[in-house]
Amino acid sequence: MQFIDLKRQYEAYKEEIDRAIQDVIDNSDFILGSYVKGLEERLSQYVGQRYAIGVSSGTDGLMLALNALGLRQGDVVITPVFTFIATAEAVSALGGIPAFSDIDPETFNMTPDALMQAIETVREKKLPLKGVIAVSLYGQCPDMDEIQKICREEGLFLIEDACQSFGARYKGRFSCGITDIAVTSFYPAKPLGGFGDGGMVFLSDKEIAEKIRALRDHGQRSHYLHEMIGKNARLDTIQAAVVLAKFRHFEDELKRRENARKIYDEMFEDYGLASSSVRLPVIRQDRTSVMAQYTIRIKRGKRDMVKDYLLKRSMPTAIHYKLPLHLQPCFKGLNELFNYSEGQFTEAEKACHEVLSLPFHAFIGAEEQSMAVEAIKDAIWRE
Repeated sequence: MQFIDLKRQYEAYKEEIDRAIQDVIDNSDFILGSYVKGLEERLSQYVGQRYAIGVSSGTDGLMLALNALGLRQGDVVITPVFTFIATAEAVSALGGIPAFSDIDPETFNMTPDALMQAIETVREKKLPLKGVIAVSLYGQCPDMDEIQKICREEGLFLIEDACQSFGARYKGRFSCGITDIAVTSFYPAKPLGGFGDGGMVFLSDKEIAEKIRALRDHGQRSHYLHEMIGKNARLDTIQAAVVLAKFRHFEDELKRRENARKIYDEMFEDYGLASSSVRLPVIRQDRTSVMAQYTIRIKRGKRDMVKDYLLKRSMPTAIHYKLPLHLQPCFKGLNELFNYSEGQFTEAEKACHEVLSLPFHAFIGAEEQSMAVEAIKDAIWRE
């Protein structure tokens, strides 16, 4: 069993993907080619944003967005403390300072209350607070309206880190189309992924869009005229061709993923594991999730035992994530600046000891899911 079976997906769309790749090769259309433009147009229409700009990765997309929004050395940006490091890494890479907020124990996302606490911490230190990056973790948006209201009242920019949530809906709107600027990723394991790194920035502001287009191509608006220091962060045309071919089947895959989620939920409930021994993913009523991961919670002290037991039975799992950001060695300097310490972010630290992601993708079969649930049942009951 594969944790994410990309080969099965490729075989389903092989003819379309191969034809698109061959077309790029036949036309030598490798850098910012027609497939990049086509993908930008299709995805901007899909999410309801005015502009979509293809970039080399989700991480680079975050950096380009922060750069275009004017992040300067020493500026503070608040991110959730429970997320992949790229969210805060992008801030640090530009000389900014990430500050952290705790999370909702059910959705694992930033909450408005936790954001306000983080804002107060930064203001107490009299540091220049410039913005917020709200992550739509595991495929579901946070309370974006409330977070956006806080940011507007505080005069802060808001970026949605939608690297796991492209296709999710929040109160009838698509992730990547809710905030003024958002970034997604086409990493192969994402719900909409390519055959390598890639990403896209979505936004509504024409001036900022033009700046990001220049920044992704060495700061040039016209050939060999470099108006600013940029980087090589262009979306590869072959990756755009692959993503565009997969996008034709994306809505069908989202239905498959939702069906697979329900099957997992029902199996856990049938075995009497739900809520007592295992906490299942929670999807808020006013939103959907693309289920970038199917992540359960197992009480602290038992999670690692279950993971080891599944490994012995050749059952792949993953922990998203093992350490909250304030305890990562690369951010130890922030602990001194903000007086962070172990125990500071209760919900995030607890989640790190309890989360376990199970095999999950659009093509997973009920038999495979049953094997995973039965293995978890056996591990818990034998304890």
